[in-house]
This record gives sequence, structure tokens and C-alpha cells, in this order.
Amino acid sequence: MIGAQQAGESGTRLSLKTDPRDNVVTILDDRLERTRIDGDVEIVPGVPFGHKVALRDIAEGGEVLKYGVVIGHAKSAIRQG
Repeated sequence: MIGAQQAGESGTRLSLKTDPRDNVVTILDDRLERTRIDGDVEIVPGVPFGHKVALRDIAEGGEVLKYGVVIGHAKSAIRQG
């Protein structure tokens, strides 16, 4: 496991990335107004606890990677954040 990125004074959301190959993280807090995660990735406001956020753009049909494995394919293009 890569580890959870702490939410702090910087205004970032707490998120979890489990493998360096992952292209999504899981949000681990309810600070819905915050719009950044570690790595300075901007996300849309209001992402609820437990939802995934794309770390980079994923093309339609592209692989969604979590735990270092494919957990699905994008039904439509997914924008970063």
C-alpha cells in the first residue's frame, strides 16, 4: 500500500492510493468544499467519502486501475479530478 495522504492546512482532501500504477484514488474524508488532493491534483467540489477520483484523464474504454489491477473500463471519457 502506498498510503493515505493526510488532509492538512494546505486544504487538501484525505485520499488513498494503493499502488503506484493506480490511476484513481479513493477519497477518505467529508471535506466536500476542498478541491485538491495530494500531488496538487484539482478535483471537483463535493466528492463524497469513499468515491474514486481520477488522477489523470482516462479515455473511453480505458482501464481503471486500483490495487495495481484493472477494476473496470471507462464507459465514457473520465477527466482528471
